[in-house]
Amino acid sequence: MPGTLELLGPLLRGLLVTVQLTAGAALLALPLALFAGLARLAGPRWLRWPAAAYVEVFRGTSALVQLFWFYFVLPLFGISLPAMTVGIVVLALNTGAYGAEVVRGAIRAVPRGQYEAATALNLGPLTTLRRIVVPQAIPAMLPPAGNLLIELLKSTALVSLITLTELTFTGKLLRAETFRTVEILVLVLLLYFAVALLITAAMRALERWVALRQGAAR
Repeated sequence: MPGTLELLGPLLRGLLVTVQLTAGAALLALPLALFAGLARLAGPRWLRWPAAAYVEVFRGTSALVQLFWFYFVLPLFGISLPAMTVGIVVLALNTGAYGAEVVRGAIRAVPRGQYEAATALNLGPLTTLRRIVVPQAIPAMLPPAGNLLIELLKSTALVSLITLTELTFTGKLLRAETFRTVEILVLVLLLYFAVALLITAAMRALERWVALRQGAAR
């Protein structure tokens, strides 16, 4: 029977898949959230409606069902994607939809006087967003963005249902083989917690860096 340290090897391999899913989905979700959030606020009508539809569909339906659709239904229409690709894309689309609302709320929180000042300086709408509004909205976006990243990390457990052996599924397999339920599940919890702490520390460091940059700009 393997010792506790020997259990870590398979769990760390599962953790690697979890981290790959989290990082890949986060990198894709960021531009999705920015684009959809800005499109809903300041885009032309032909962009606002698709952006709103995207946000409402992916916020209003189950991430698990979305995974099943992409992995099991799309092949019926001739579109087959690897399980890792499906996991990253679906988790990114889901997180991006929630992130779009974070972007929209942060931009709306910028005082109206900033828009009026930009108009007085004869700045166009895009320049106003890029140089005045978005930089002021970023500090308000970061704390909820950190929460979304941690939720994304935890959501990676869903991909075991489309054949990916990530951390949670690896723990289930080890538990079935060794019957060491307590040790394995404690290790799984600690590994998730360690990654969540790293995400939290990184986001807080980013918040401090942004605050310092904005303070220096003033």
